[in-house]
Amino acid sequence: MLANFYEKNIIEKPKLVFLILVLVLITSFYYSKDFRLDASSETLLLENDPDLKYLNEINERYGAKEFLVLTYSPKIKMNSEASIENLSALKNELKSLSWVHNVVTLLDIPLLEATDDSLIDRIQNFKTLTSKNIDKDRGFNEILNSPVFKNFVISEDGKTSGIIVYIKPNKTDKEIKTNKELEVYKDKIKKERHQNILEIREVIKNHNQNTQIYLGGIPMIADDMMTFIKNDIVTFGIGVLLFIILTLWYVFRNIIWIIIPISSCFFSVVFMTGFLGLVGWKVTVISSNFIALMLILTMAMNIHMSTRFLQLNKQFPGKKKFEILIMTTRKMIWPIFYTVLTTICAFMSLIFSEIKPIIDFGWMMTFGLLTSLVITFTLLPTLLNFVQNSNVALSKENDSRITSYLGILSVKNKYYIFGVTGIIIFLSIFGILKLEVENSFINYFDKNTEIYKGMKLIDEKLGGTTPLEVILKFPKDEDEETDSENDWGDEDENDNKYWFTKDKINKITRVHNYLDDIDAVGKVLSFSSIIEVATKLNNNKALGTLEMGVLYTKIPDNIKKEIVDPYISIKNSEARISLRIKDSLDGLRRNDLINQINFDLENKLNISKDEFKLGGVLILFNNLLQSLFKSQILTLGFVMIGIFVMFLILFRNIKISLIGVIPNFIAAFFILGIIGLAGIPLDMMTITIAAITIGIAVDNSIHYIYRFREELTKIKDYNKTLKYCHSTVGVAILNTSITIVFGFSILVLSNFIPTIYFGVFTGIAMLLAMISVLTLLPSLLLVIKPFKLDN
Repeated sequence: MLANFYEKNIIEKPKLVFLILVLVLITSFYYSKDFRLDASSETLLLENDPDLKYLNEINERYGAKEFLVLTYSPKIKMNSEASIENLSALKNELKSLSWVHNVVTLLDIPLLEATDDSLIDRIQNFKTLTSKNIDKDRGFNEILNSPVFKNFVISEDGKTSGIIVYIKPNKTDKEIKTNKELEVYKDKIKKERHQNILEIREVIKNHNQNTQIYLGGIPMIADDMMTFIKNDIVTFGIGVLLFIILTLWYVFRNIIWIIIPISSCFFSVVFMTGFLGLVGWKVTVISSNFIALMLILTMAMNIHMSTRFLQLNKQFPGKKKFEILIMTTRKMIWPIFYTVLTTICAFMSLIFSEIKPIIDFGWMMTFGLLTSLVITFTLLPTLLNFVQNSNVALSKENDSRITSYLGILSVKNKYYIFGVTGIIIFLSIFGILKLEVENSFINYFDKNTEIYKGMKLIDEKLGGTTPLEVILKFPKDEDEETDSENDWGDEDENDNKYWFTKDKINKITRVHNYLDDIDAVGKVLSFSSIIEVATKLNNNKALGTLEMGVLYTKIPDNIKKEIVDPYISIKNSEARISLRIKDSLDGLRRNDLINQINFDLENKLNISKDEFKLGGVLILFNNLLQSLFKSQILTLGFVMIGIFVMFLILFRNIKISLIGVIPNFIAAFFILGIIGLAGIPLDMMTITIAAITIGIAVDNSIHYIYRFREELTKIKDYNKTLKYCHSTVGVAILNTSITIVFGFSILVLSNFIPTIYFGVFTGIAMLLAMISVLTLLPSLLLVIKPFKLDN
């Protein structure tokens, strides 16, 4: 009934179908204007991670601001007059930008030891390197040896300093009432940040003649990631399209058979971009290759359809084109429908990953595949109806030596193939046992990018890159609780000064010193750093409780805001210890480090579990990494069970189902083994390779087995059927696989390393799967003989 409806309303009414498709195309073009990209840090996190909520609480409590970082490495001495003048000019130019709130450089650091004034005068009327009558060498050495600023704004060798550019704050979340307002606001901020980055890079150009300056910071990384995504979408799309055109020309040598499949690809991609724009679904760095994937998978469907049409056209020269189209669609609807279902199953498995961009990628490709299926069975027969039969036929069909050779190999060397398969299974298991998830965010980027260079310099010279927060919680007595209630209004400095007890300071100092001794830890900052400076100023005599309280009341508000408030919350009776991890350190094991800190704080420093908590970007990134193994198991488990069930439904035979899935499972596990043997850690992209490989590669098994079963009923000989299938459907499998392999290879042009790995290893996996389907699968068919031959 459905077949009759399709034939009468699609094949018999090509003009109407074409008109509807054109209207859909125009509508999709219109909504594609709302197609959006997203490179925010939230796209690289676990969905609904509670540690993200805690980090936001910490940032709000301790006054975290959005900022950019510049690394400043002059070719002359840092404290020379020329260098200070250039740094001062750079600072002033940065401050003149309308969006800059404040700029903190080496020149803004208060010098408390470089003068002989009284202690109170030094604190309240502090001097800097730009002050008159200041000994610049003495001042520079003070900064270089400062427990607060060493390895923070100045490197240990004194050759590199950091410049912090604080961005003016925007609306608070409370001012934004609806999701629509929030999306509009985020898009506005993205455009503003992009303009900000362009402006600051223009300023840097004017000052980097005798100085090496790199730009860093989350806003810059997010903006550069947006540029990467845009470039990847364009590069992948154009690269894959050009390769597809070359492949089609090589396969068919007929302009019609280039135009028709390319039209299907074009329709599918435009419809999906319009659909994503309409529903407000943003593309992230993970899903940036969806256009390339859609082109590849749509092309695979079209090649199978086109090849079968041409074979039937040659087989039945007396039939009309209309009849050939009906025969083609009847023979191809079920194998292609099931291949789409199995591929959808692979992408749908990604929703178990718990990683938002991967989940979105899975749903996006699911809708994309359904789109490609509909377009293939509507546009392709419609366009063929408009073409003269003489222009459709090929003048010459090329036989494939590769498929012929693989066919002979399958017949004559079955047990050799089984032996090689056994070795591959062993290597796969060995390699999979070596898989790990440890990865550095810095290693996600090409070494030639500014992101990598800036992060590497900050990591090595300025105290590390990945932040970790240790929050110490102190019990409140009744007086403190009353004081904290008063803190909601104007601060009572006389009450606040009594908060600084010896026990609290000792606890902060013990934890600070413990963290500072860990090799993987770069810069550690806490209230203990301030106390250390104050102790040095007090002739190395430890400050008492009263002295610390008095010091707190005497510190000017502008200094207090910068060096005290970020580390103490009297209102919450908490202290914050901020540290940064050396992300590029060889052998760094984040999960082990976090577990070690948690264990040592409780067991070595005797701090109870409820008196401390770890938070920060390191925790979020580690949560993501630790979820990868779980995600790999869940996605693989889902796709393997789902595809096996589909084979059972399609062929209703457990032997045939096993024969169909085993070659593809082996190929997928072998690629995971290769990744493990190569020592490449799993990341957000590589965990999708195995599931996607199975989902796409199993299409070849379905086409081959479906055709084998059909031809065996006519030929009634397993060996002859195998030879015939290798020369027909085998050629289509070879052509589609080569298209897919080289299509994925285009991804090596990305600046995002996980995307490159995804392209390379998925391409290799597809090649292995194709060889397996054309050798191991037919060998299994010949040995097991699952189809009964009628006498």
